Amino acid sequence: MIDTWLDSLVQMAPVDSFFSYKFNLVALIALVLVALVCGSTGSLVVGARMAFFSDALAHSAFAGVSIGFLIVLVFLSGEREAFWTWVTPVMLAFGMLMGFGIAWARERTGLANDTVIGVFFAASTGLAAALRKLIQSRQLFTLEDFLFGDPLLSQSGDLVNLLLLLVGVAVLLCWLYNPLMLGGFNVSLAQSRRLPHRLASYAFIVLLAVVVNLCVRVVGVLLINALLIVPAATAVNLGRNLREVFWWSVGLCLFSCVGGLVFCWEIETRLQVKFGISGAIVLVAVGLFALSIVIAPWWKGRPEQTPRAVA
Repeated sequence: MIDTWLDSLVQMAPVDSFFSYKFNLVALIALVLVALVCGSTGSLVVGARMAFFSDALAHSAFAGVSIGFLIVLVFLSGEREAFWTWVTPVMLAFGMLMGFGIAWARERTGLANDTVIGVFFAASTGLAAALRKLIQSRQLFTLEDFLFGDPLLSQSGDLVNLLLLLVGVAVLLCWLYNPLMLGGFNVSLAQSRRLPHRLASYAFIVLLAVVVNLCVRVVGVLLINALLIVPAATAVNLGRNLREVFWWSVGLCLFSCVGGLVFCWEIETRLQVKFGISGAIVLVAVGLFALSIVIAPWWKGRPEQTPRAVA
């Protein structure tokens, strides 16, 4: 059904235009969905000071796909068609296990957060490195595409998964946002208000693991954390309250994703030079962050507009 709808849209577009190619349309929709998910989630990641935590989960996806690769190779005789069907649940489970492990170790020890995260980060990276030679066979997927991402390889099934993820993120954020933001600012205050901060933290770990592991196929393991952090950091520079930060984060993430894709298309069609789309998206986001540093004093110093009194 989705493929039929996409084919009809492609046929309506002018010949040799951006939308006349199905892979461009699929990539655009996938990036919009990823931007909505990462933009809305990223404001919480930055607000709760979980940037390094999300980076550890992103690298755990590398270990998760390595384990899934081994399972498919041994038990399914390397069936290419069933690869992502089996590997995706393994990635999700391993990401959740990593997240819960970090939270559990953080509560059970007196170590600093970054120290505990660094230990688990090293464990997942070591596991992935141990299986790296096996993955380099390119028998079932390309390691470079998984690490750096390629939105043009997105399929209609990925769109369904991302759409369901967006719905889940929207539902959970309606419940998680206030407890997590207040708990990130002051845990004691959140407890005094009887907000379920601890439960919300564990639920957000699950959510973040799902977000990272479903989005890495579009933007890659090494770049997913940039989409979670950079637009949200830019939003903090520009927003004057939490509501503005949230919507700025979503808008900037959307602009970065769509802008990076269109930039690569224009450069390739006009100059015959190919750029990596995921890398271009991150560079656009970083450029916006640099610009926000310059204009932030003026932007935040603007007088707020108040509605005129009706006589």
